[in-house]
Amino acid sequence: MSLTLSLTQKLLSFNTINPPGNEAECMAFLADWLKQKGFETKLYSFGEQRMSLLAWITGHNTSKPLGFTGHLDTVPLGKTPWKYDPFGGEINGGKLYGRGASDMKAAIAAFIIACVENKEALRESSGVVLYLTGGEETGCDGARALIVQSNIPKPGALIVGEPTNNYPIIGHKGALWLRCTVRGKTAHGSMPSLGINAIYLAVDALGKIKNYQLGTAHPLMRSPTMNVSRIQGSENINSVPDYVHFDMDIRSVPNLPHDQISQQLSELFGENAELTTLADLPAVLTDDKHTWVRQVYTRCQGLHQQPLEPKTMPYFTDASVLIPAFGNPPCIVLGPGEPEQAHQTDEYCLITKLEAAQTLYSNIISDWISTLEMDK
Repeated sequence: MSLTLSLTQKLLSFNTINPPGNEAECMAFLADWLKQKGFETKLYSFGEQRMSLLAWITGHNTSKPLGFTGHLDTVPLGKTPWKYDPFGGEINGGKLYGRGASDMKAAIAAFIIACVENKEALRESSGVVLYLTGGEETGCDGARALIVQSNIPKPGALIVGEPTNNYPIIGHKGALWLRCTVRGKTAHGSMPSLGINAIYLAVDALGKIKNYQLGTAHPLMRSPTMNVSRIQGSENINSVPDYVHFDMDIRSVPNLPHDQISQQLSELFGENAELTTLADLPAVLTDDKHTWVRQVYTRCQGLHQQPLEPKTMPYFTDASVLIPAFGNPPCIVLGPGEPEQAHQTDEYCLITKLEAAQTLYSNIISDWISTLEMDK
């Protein structure tokens, strides 16, 4: 069994479902494991049993290090029974099963092993930094806990190991999560004319946005999307409800600023509604003609039959928080997981793609070191 596969299975054995998260035990394991492999490490808490981890190898030259990032928290299991133990790391038919297999513990194991195998060369060059986070699934909370710390090393380029089938992705949509609150007037349920029903007000507001177009399409990311994902209100059956709120999951594109979206919706809903921002994560996009990006494309091309084209993803990643904080270095999303497997029952990662990712990351590291040597 390869080191990459065994480390992935170990990571899958930790229950890091978010909520609540509980990343601390898994992060502590990784911190100790990486120390034994020659990394320096530091843990950052952002709540009870919530943790992010910074691990690095310091290089001997002054160039910025290469960066890798991944999150250890996962989404809940869902209501459908699993055939495979979600924390068992079971293998069947060339697939490694478990919650987080594709999203995204396999990638974390693969880039960690790639860094370990190249640690001496990295030490003689610019070094490497691993930004391992918790809380990504609920709005990048762990990444935020990292960037507020002082003296966090900034990478010259960043790889995000989210599931992409080992296809290099140059950007992704942003996420704006908004809560719309409407208030009415309560009254006894037998005398509804004395109240103002907040549910009816919410229905009116929802009707206004059902087919509402947020903005123009982006050349790569296409149109922004909006999904009303949750509605809550009322306390009892025999009263007129005086409070309702519904939550909107908006996936944005670079040419549509979030403050513009909020302003549009506020004007659309009118004075009876109040908007609150729950999460504000900008879109990420790197120039596909950047020298390092082209270098990564060249390495990835051998894994794909068709010529690689600039592509983006609809999901967000920790890059939304990290890239602006790091001064906007080039960023590629690249991981062995299947995008369609994310959040699925009996989630899996193909072992062939896991092993290919480890080799791919190792080659990218080698190219990074070679380029720095040539630039001396």
